[in-house]
Amino acid sequence: MRAATGLDGLLDPLSRCLDAESSRRVVEFRVDPPVQERIDSLAERANEGTLSDSERSEYEALINAADFISILKLKARLYLDSQIR
Repeated sequence: MRAATGLDGLLDPLSRCLDAESSRRVVEFRVDPPVQERIDSLAERANEGTLSDSERSEYEALINAADFISILKLKARLYLDSQIR
């Protein structure tokens, strides 16, 4: 099973738990500035090839969380779009 397919399979049932209000809140979710600054710093160091092993693990975890959030936001948008029709 591809990772994206597996993640979608996990998030699809979860997204069905969202109502209009919670979907709007998910869509409006933004990462706190200090967290975004950390991600940006780790990304820059990753591009330079200077991450330590612990920083690489942290960066990968943050990327995985961002992927999770992005997919959930997409599912919330799709739900909201379906309610407009």
